[in-house]
Amino acid sequence: MDKLFRIGDVAKLFHLSVSSLRHYEKAGLLTPEYIAEDTGYRYYSTRQFEVLNTIRYLRMLDLPLSEIADFLQNREVDQIEEKLRQQKETVIRKQQELHRIERKIDHRLSQLQDARNSKLDIIRTVTCPPCRIVWIPDSLKIQSPDDMEPPIRRLEVAQSEALIFLGKVGVGILAENLNQGRFGQYDGIFLSLDAEDRFDGKVQDLPETVGVSLRFRGSHPEAPEQYGRLMAYIREKGLRATGFSREVTMIDYGLTQDTEKFVTEICIPVEPFRLA
Repeated sequence: MDKLFRIGDVAKLFHLSVSSLRHYEKAGLLTPEYIAEDTGYRYYSTRQFEVLNTIRYLRMLDLPLSEIADFLQNREVDQIEEKLRQQKETVIRKQQELHRIERKIDHRLSQLQDARNSKLDIIRTVTCPPCRIVWIPDSLKIQSPDDMEPPIRRLEVAQSEALIFLGKVGVGILAENLNQGRFGQYDGIFLSLDAEDRFDGKVQDLPETVGVSLRFRGSHPEAPEQYGRLMAYIREKGLRATGFSREVTMIDYGLTQDTEKFVTEICIPVEPFRLA
C-alpha cells in the first residue's frame, strides 16, 4: 500500500490550504485515499499527487472546477488540448476587457487632473471635439444632488455598464431656451460615451463645434447665474447658441464631501448670429 499523508501534510507539500483540499473533495476532484472512521482524518496516497498536480496546474490557468472535474473523469490528450484552447480564448477576452477598463481609468485620471487644474470663472472660446452621447429629454430642476437620481436611474435602465464610471452624466438646456434667457430648468440629461464604451440604445454623434465654456466652483444649483454670464458674453460677441448646453460636474459628491472643491463646467455650442 502506498504511503499515506494526512491532509495537513499534503497541504504543506503543495502549498495549499486545507480548505482548498476539502473544496476539491466536495467538488469531486480529489477524494482522499482513506478517511479514518473514528477521527474523520483524511489521508492521501502518493499516487494521488499527480492528480493534485494536474488540478493545481489547471487552476493556475484559471480553468473552472467543473471543467477540471470533466477532464479528470475523461482524461484524453484531445480533450485537454481543446480545453486549453478554449481557456486561451477566455484569457484573451479578459485581457481585452482589462485593457478597455485601463483606458477608461486613464480617461478618468485625465479628467480629474484637468478639473483640479481648472482656471475658474473665466469665459473661453473652445473647440468641442466630436463625441457620442445618449440624450434623454426630461424637464427637471436641480436644487440638490438627489434631484439627479430619477433621470440617472432612467439612463441606468438603458445601460448600467457605462454609468459605473463617474463623471459621464450631464444636463443640458436647449438652444431655444438659452437664446430666450430661460435658465430655470433643464431640458434633458445626457451620458457622454468614451470611444471604448458599449451602449445598446440610441446614440447621437455630435460633430466638432465651436463653444463658449465656463468652469466655476459649485454644482448645478449655482448654474443659472453662470448661464446668465455666458449668454451675456455670447450676445456681446455677436454669437448665438446653436445646440443644447453641456453641463457636467467634474468634481462633486461622488468624489468629495468638501463642497468647496466642487467644479462644474458649462459649454454652449455657438455660431455667429445672422438675421433671418
